[in-house]
Amino acid sequence: MAQLRHLGPGFDPAVVAGIDAKLHEVEANHGVRILLAIESGSRGWGFPSPDSDYDCRFIHVRPQSDYLSLYPPRDVIEYPPDAIYDVNGWDLAKTLKLLLKGNAVVLEWLMSPFVYRGDADFRAEALALADQVVQPAAIAMHYLHLGERQRETAFADGSEVRLKKLFYVLRPALALRWMRLHSGAAIVPMAFRTLVAESDVSADSTAIIDDLLARKAQTREMGHGRMPREIGALIDAEFGLARQRWPEPATRPGDEAVRLADAFFQRWVNSGDS
Repeated sequence: MAQLRHLGPGFDPAVVAGIDAKLHEVEANHGVRILLAIESGSRGWGFPSPDSDYDCRFIHVRPQSDYLSLYPPRDVIEYPPDAIYDVNGWDLAKTLKLLLKGNAVVLEWLMSPFVYRGDADFRAEALALADQVVQPAAIAMHYLHLGERQRETAFADGSEVRLKKLFYVLRPALALRWMRLHSGAAIVPMAFRTLVAESDVSADSTAIIDDLLARKAQTREMGHGRMPREIGALIDAEFGLARQRWPEPATRPGDEAVRLADAFFQRWVNSGDS
């Protein structure tokens, strides 16, 4: 069983040691196995600020007897977040149900370039399963609703806002653009620079994005400003095209998708007994 471990050069060793300790504590106190623990959020996406916290997310599985209980344990394990740590995880059953519904967060966890610990076979098999069962329309709707909500909340009236919020609108828009240009694909690149590079963004917009990324990496507070005109046009265009391309809600997962996910779930629950 190959074990995964890959963290970026900017990861604070003391913080990583603290996260490792929390993950060991989760297994010891809750009687679970962690199958994958990754860095999500701005670090995982590739646009952290100097003061960004650490968003560790994990997928865990319980002993088979817990799933047979009349009163199964809660399917989320979490620590109260603070200025440094934000650590929580989902049970495998919850993770797979969300995957079938088209929750793109699950795909982002599986695709994260930064892994604290994990079973290489689990991640490879989970990504293969996702490729079989995920409906692109469902993932597109996830990003569209997320992006439009952020757009309405932060940039609706054209006034100056904290510029770091721009990334939380731009990333969903680029995810939709990537899906439009890669027809039929649903597993969007996690790394933001990869997403830009593979989305055929204009030279002018790329230059603006590069400048924003550089500023975000160097300062704790990017300051306030209005959304750049070129970026606003890109975002609004992609949201509009997504509405046209995916006008109807995604259908419920088919019987075959459920069967595959169920078989995957049983295999990994039972893997702890071998």
